[in-house]
Amino acid sequence: MSKQLKVTLIKSLNGRLANHKACARGLGIRRIHKPVTVIDTPENRGMINKINYMLNVEEA
Repeated sequence: MSKQLKVTLIKSLNGRLANHKACARGLGIRRIHKPVTVIDTPENRGMINKINYMLNVEEA
């Protein structure tokens, strides 16, 4: 079974770069403090690394 990550948005998307907002939407994040589970793939890791300053990431 593939690894999964629990990703939680801890800062607002308001006023962020369009690319950063797109990364959050690509990960399936919709609201602050609502965790989303994503599969640990290189593509998802890249999006997480790009917006890591506003995320909290844990292993699920």
